[in-house]
Amino acid sequence: MSFQTGLSGLNAASRNLDVIGNNIANANTVGAKVARAEFSEIVAASTLAANGRTAGIGVEVAAVSQQFTQGAVNLTGSAQDIAINGAGFFRVTLPDGSAAYTRAGEFKLDTTGNIVTNAGAKLMGYPTSVDGVATSNTLQPMQLPTSSPIPARSTTAIAAEFNLNAAAPVWNASVPNVPLTTFGTSLTTYDSQGSAIPASVYMRKTANDTWQVFTDPTSDASATASLAATLTFDVNGQLTSSVPATPTVSITSPNPIIGAITPTLDFSKATQYATAFTVTDLTQDGYAPGDFVAMSIGENGVISARYSNGQTQATGQIALADFRNVQGLRPTANGNWVETMASGQPIVGEPGSGKFGALRSGALEESNIDLTAELVNMMTAQRTYQANAQTIKTQDQVLSTLTQLR
Repeated sequence: MSFQTGLSGLNAASRNLDVIGNNIANANTVGAKVARAEFSEIVAASTLAANGRTAGIGVEVAAVSQQFTQGAVNLTGSAQDIAINGAGFFRVTLPDGSAAYTRAGEFKLDTTGNIVTNAGAKLMGYPTSVDGVATSNTLQPMQLPTSSPIPARSTTAIAAEFNLNAAAPVWNASVPNVPLTTFGTSLTTYDSQGSAIPASVYMRKTANDTWQVFTDPTSDASATASLAATLTFDVNGQLTSSVPATPTVSITSPNPIIGAITPTLDFSKATQYATAFTVTDLTQDGYAPGDFVAMSIGENGVISARYSNGQTQATGQIALADFRNVQGLRPTANGNWVETMASGQPIVGEPGSGKFGALRSGALEESNIDLTAELVNMMTAQRTYQANAQTIKTQDQVLSTLTQLR
């Protein structure tokens, strides 16, 4: 029986060395988790010692478990590297269509704009609007529009924030008249094909605290031809009314088929103080077509794509998955795990919500393997192997003595 006991110890120690060796080999593998061989005693229930207790007949490796503690987050500077700071796994779809889970955030862009792992598995997430609001809870591959430009958007609204000089003379009350272009500004708007069209607005003071807004610098000849609005201010210099309440401007596209666009004008932040005329903000919501330039990922997993036209739009939100029993996951190649009956089904959600960790773009999670500890464990396992071999050797010597009795 001692031979079998020693042999079981050799097998268990050998497997322990395999586990430790694998840990050491993956000390620099991104997202790797340390494994541990767990032993249990083998007992023969029909074998009783002299004191009536059951005698042990060896050892076996009951399980090889992984420790899913957080690894150190190492900054890399690459926008496509992603680390999970907290609980959860990236959900990826393998080339064969099956689902897998990983902590390794070394992602790349393939030829069609999909965010993939080094093994070609596609990163999964939720579709969103361009503002980053999830539009569905159905998972889909995260893809960036790298193959074609984003379409142009026609200008539909213009907002201007400015101060009109309260000390300015009333138009037509001085000689010479104050030119209409004295108080004016311009900006670039866009039609539906992305053609840039300049647009201008000009203001003139028609009475104390009253200003007219024009959209054509030739309006001195025809005062009402392009009158866009009449603004009235109170004694504190704040805008009290705009007539009409939502003024518009007609802008002619260079393409006759498109014709004119009529964006609205927002003057709600205009003021009238006795200081120089200044324009503090001037915005419009149109833009030309743009090619993909770069990407960024927020802590909540929203992927933002930046384009050559200066626009930044959300293209999706990375999803994280977690399990009731992560020890039940089965490790596979390329740093992936797959669900099993023991792990239960995945719980999928947004990064940073509930028990899910936040994401860190431009960083990677290092393995949680302590190389020093593994080297010590390896020496201990080696001594254990030698001790079990000594057990077999001793038993052999005992049998040799018995066979030599005369």
